[in-house]
Amino acid sequence: MHLGVIADDFTGATDIASFLVNNGMPTIQLNSIPKQPIIIDDSTEAIVISLKSRSCPVDIAVKQSIEAIRWLKKQGCSQFYFKYCSTFDSTPTGNIGPVTDALLNELGESFTIISPSLPVNGRTVYQGYLFVMDQLLSDSGMRNHPINPMTQSSLIRLMEQQSSGKCGLVPYSIMEKGDDAIKQQLTALKQQNYRYAVLDTLNEDHLISQGRAVSDLKLVTGGSGLAIGIAKNFVKKEVDLKQTQALGRPQGSKTILLSGSCSLMTNKQVMFYKKIAPTYALDVEKCVNQLSDYCQVVIDWIDKNNKQKNAPLIYATTDTTELKAIQQKWGIEKSSKAIEAFFEKLVIALEKKSYDKYIVAGGETSGVVAQALNVNGFYIGPTIAPGVPWVRAINKPISLALKSGNFGDETFFVKAQGEF
Repeated sequence: MHLGVIADDFTGATDIASFLVNNGMPTIQLNSIPKQPIIIDDSTEAIVISLKSRSCPVDIAVKQSIEAIRWLKKQGCSQFYFKYCSTFDSTPTGNIGPVTDALLNELGESFTIISPSLPVNGRTVYQGYLFVMDQLLSDSGMRNHPINPMTQSSLIRLMEQQSSGKCGLVPYSIMEKGDDAIKQQLTALKQQNYRYAVLDTLNEDHLISQGRAVSDLKLVTGGSGLAIGIAKNFVKKEVDLKQTQALGRPQGSKTILLSGSCSLMTNKQVMFYKKIAPTYALDVEKCVNQLSDYCQVVIDWIDKNNKQKNAPLIYATTDTTELKAIQQKWGIEKSSKAIEAFFEKLVIALEKKSYDKYIVAGGETSGVVAQALNVNGFYIGPTIAPGVPWVRAINKPISLALKSGNFGDETFFVKAQGEF
């Protein structure tokens, strides 16, 4: 076992697991910290533990993350990776800084890196500022994130506001010189008592150089893109990608699509899919006040619309204006919990009806679906879109595609139902 990964949500976990597998590291994803001993195939080189720690209270996020890294240490991992979103998803009082500090302390380390970039999805860092495509993070749609509105683009400022140490920078000019220059800059920053270093990243070559440069760091932190470099650093031989993905290849015959994300891209994906497939928009008021009866109404609708070429989609996805109106009427927490409770009840009923392929948009929704299905973990299969693989449950014959809100293009829901 080489690498132990702690991901701060479900879709983030499948995201990084996909990148590790696609770059040659046989990987298993676990949906919680195991309470009992588990059998892990000898070929496994990386374990990803998915937590629900992105937006929970700081003390809970820290506690869960420490428990996870202690379990991973017992499995013999030699390097540890704290994975968060490529758009950082964190306010000045967010969890990334405190969790990073706690993990450093747990490992007896004093220095790590900050590398959220995912160039293939348009997430890059330049001069320490995070960009989404050609916009600063604070100018992008993430500024209106319903839980973690991101109004600050400087990763250096964010880390110093959240955490206990100084944050430095490895700029683009150093990154272009390769791994030796990066490593020298990291060493210099550490000697100057910096606790963190933000890495400028504009392309995949930068990620590969980073993987080599941080091979001696016990803890790294970043988005899923850094996994490209980390995996290539561990993998020493050619691998058969189809064989690596075989255990996670989707199987099953009854498909359902569920969307709880309100991201800009998921809105586009829903709008596209509405033109070609049966879709059902959830009524939040009925989710709040008529949960059981309303769930049966939706199930009846699915039964009438499950014979078409494209599977039915049930969605709570809405635009920013409507979302604000819903939250003002019902409250952010109450409306969110009502939608989650609905999806949980719906999925339990659908499993009884032999639905065995679930395509899910949104990190919170994906977590609810996995928990409702009592899925303990996943084998990682072929990639649908960068960072979104098909996965198969390790404990039952169920396949899932769990998508972070902004991942994939507008045709994602159609592509996910293609041949793999």
